[in-house]
Amino acid sequence: MSVEMEVELNDGYKMPVIGLGTWMATDEDALTAALHEALKVGYRHIDTASGYYNEHVIGKVLKEWFDEGKLTRDEIFVTTKLPGYGNVPEKVEKFLRRSLEALQLDYVDMYLIHVPFTLVEHVGPNGQPCVGFKEDGTVDMDESTDLVAIWKEFEKFQRQGLTRSIGVSDFNMNQIERILKNCEIRPSNHQFEYHAALQVDDMVSFCKDNDIVCTGYATLGSGAASSFAEVPGLLNNSTVVEIAEKHKKTAAQVLRHSVQKGLVVIPKSTNPERVKENFEIFDFELDDEDMDALAGLDCNFRIYDFEQYFFKGIKNHPEYPY
Repeated sequence: MSVEMEVELNDGYKMPVIGLGTWMATDEDALTAALHEALKVGYRHIDTASGYYNEHVIGKVLKEWFDEGKLTRDEIFVTTKLPGYGNVPEKVEKFLRRSLEALQLDYVDMYLIHVPFTLVEHVGPNGQPCVGFKEDGTVDMDESTDLVAIWKEFEKFQRQGLTRSIGVSDFNMNQIERILKNCEIRPSNHQFEYHAALQVDDMVSFCKDNDIVCTGYATLGSGAASSFAEVPGLLNNSTVVEIAEKHKKTAAQVLRHSVQKGLVVIPKSTNPERVKENFEIFDFELDDEDMDALAGLDCNFRIYDFEQYFFKGIKNHPEYPY
């Protein structure tokens, strides 16, 4: 099947199907170089978050491209996210405006609730808001999360034009259904972990039935997480390598699998060559045999285990999604 470069959201805006992911991209020089390369080769979607602490770098690069007339605001799609410690209705505006200021933008294209649970806001040594932990090592969390009330704030700021579209990230179906039953503006995007070893097609089908575009993160199996987590090693998997060789493509370019299944993808790299390579997925197609072989790699392997790697104790939160 052929793949379009953009997908239409339920609010009428269009979202490029491949974006540059920037999680763990904290080296400013490396990220700056990656952003310039991405924009040069044709990326028109950048995914970031308040909690990535790199929005200011993205803002500087975009301003440079705007000022030099190489890019207009309407030509770039920027996604950012409300952090878990901002999951309080009264804090939404503060964090959205902080993101806009760092990005040097009047609006973002997509604003997501980053996680469905609320964390207590702490202040780090650099003066930035951050996650905090108790003496026993468990995360400092706030169990009074009201997702519907938070969503009402999202609707308000979409109406005000501070974001064009609104969505969620790492929610379960019950949580999305709660939003759908109580919203005036429907979520247009759901971002969650998706790769050949974790093909959560029930969620993809659910979102499709509700006219919500899915964005998959870690679609390459997330080399970025290998420093602290077990990862499935998809780029070295014999099935993936065989399919790549068949099409004279790289293993990373077989990420087209997710795009062909209707997802938006946001592969992260700060290596300029890999940034370029990851974008070159529009000049070939995976056939049914390829897709069936890749479907066989699904083993419910979740890399981003919130409880194990990020927020010890979060599984006890009433809004823990898994």
